[in-house]
Amino acid sequence: MIFSKLSQREILATSSASNAQASSNVVIQEAHQCKADAIEKMRTPHLRQWLAKRSQHSITAEAGANTAPATVPNAATNRILGRWLLGCSGLVVGAVVLGGVTRLTESGLSMVDWHLVREMKPPQTRAEWEAEFAKYRQFPEFKIMNHDMTLPEFKFIFYMEWGHRMWGRLVGLAYVLPTIYFWKKGYFNRSMKGRALGLCGFVFFQGLLGWYMVKSGLEEKPESYDVPRVSQYRLSAHLGSALLLYCASLWTGLTLMVEPHKLANTKRLNQLRRFAKGTVGLVFLTALSGAFVAGLDAGLVYNSFPLMGDRWIPDDLLAFSPTLKNFFENPTTVQFDHRVLAISSLTAITGLYMFSRRMMLPRRAKIAISCLTAMAYAQVALGISTLLLYVPTPLAATHQSGSVALLSLAIWVLAELRKVAK
Repeated sequence: MIFSKLSQREILATSSASNAQASSNVVIQEAHQCKADAIEKMRTPHLRQWLAKRSQHSITAEAGANTAPATVPNAATNRILGRWLLGCSGLVVGAVVLGGVTRLTESGLSMVDWHLVREMKPPQTRAEWEAEFAKYRQFPEFKIMNHDMTLPEFKFIFYMEWGHRMWGRLVGLAYVLPTIYFWKKGYFNRSMKGRALGLCGFVFFQGLLGWYMVKSGLEEKPESYDVPRVSQYRLSAHLGSALLLYCASLWTGLTLMVEPHKLANTKRLNQLRRFAKGTVGLVFLTALSGAFVAGLDAGLVYNSFPLMGDRWIPDDLLAFSPTLKNFFENPTTVQFDHRVLAISSLTAITGLYMFSRRMMLPRRAKIAISCLTAMAYAQVALGISTLLLYVPTPLAATHQSGSVALLSLAIWVLAELRKVAK
C-alpha cells in the first residue's frame, strides 16, 4: 500500500515536469517567432537597399581578390627562378666564348658603327656590303694590317663580330623580359627584386662597355705603326664585367636550386670555407690577367715553359718606367704574372682538395671539390700547350673557355659549403 502511493506520487511529479518543459519550449518558440516578426517589420526599403549594396561590394572585393597576381609557393618559385638564372649564366658563357673567338680571329674591329636596333640586320645586297667595306677601309686596322683584304674575307670577320653583338642582345632580352614577367606575377621577394634589377643594369653596362672597348681600336694613332688593337685596360674591364655578371647569376641560381647542407659549424669547416673563398678570388684574378695577356698578345713573347727563354726571370721583366707600368703594359711582365697566378691557383686548389679529404663532408661537396681539382690541372695543361704551340686559335679558345669552367666549379664548391640561412 505504501509502495503504491509512492509510485503514484512519482508518476504525478514526472508528468508535471514534462508539462513544464513543454510549456517552456512553447514560450521559447513564441519568443523566436516574435523576434523574427520584429526583424521582418524592421526591414524598411532603406535597409533593403543597404543590404543589397553591401552584398554587391562583397562580390566585387571577391572578384578583385581572384584577379590579383598569383604567388607560387616558395619552393616552386625558387626552382623557376633558379632555372632562369642558370640559363642566363649559360648564355653569358656563350657570349664570353664567342667574344674570345672574335678577338682571336681579329674580327672585333670589323663593325665600325654601333646602333642598338639598326645593326641587327646585316648587309643584304652587294652594294650594301661594298658600303660597309668602304667604311672599314677608313680605319687603321685595314690601312696597316689588312690592306689587301678582299670582300669575302671582310664578310667573314664582319659576321663574327655581328654574331657576338647579336648574342649580347639575346643575353639582354633573356634577363629583362623574364624579370618583367616574374615581377608582375609576384615571384620576387624584396631581396630578389634588388638582385634582378642589378643584373639587368649590369647587362646594359656590359653592352656599353663593349662598344667603349671597340672604339679604342678604331682611333687613329699617327705615331704608332704597330698592329691596331683595343686597349688592354678596356678589354680587361669588358671581360671582368662579363665574368662578374656570370658569377652573380650562377651563384644566385645555385643558391635557389640547391638546398644547403646542415653541417656542424666547426672551426675546421669555417677554415675550409675561407680557403674556398680565397681560391675563388685567385681563380677570378687569374682569368682577368688572361685578358691583359690577350690584349697585348703577350702569349707570343716567350713560348717556352717553365723557363722564359733560358731564364726563370727574364731580363726585360721591369723594362718600363715607372715600375708599376710594367704590370699592365709590358708583355713580358704580363705573361710572367699570368704564369705565377696560374701556378698559385693550381697550388691553392690542390691544397683545398687535400684539406677537404681529412673532413667529413657531404658527397655532393666532395664531388664538387674533386671536379674543381681535375679541371685545374686540365686548364694548366691547356695553357702550357697554347703557349708552346704559339697560340693556335682553337686551343686558345678552349683555354679561355676552360677558365670559365674552372670559375664555375669553384663557385659550385662555395654553394655546397655555404651556411644554412637563419
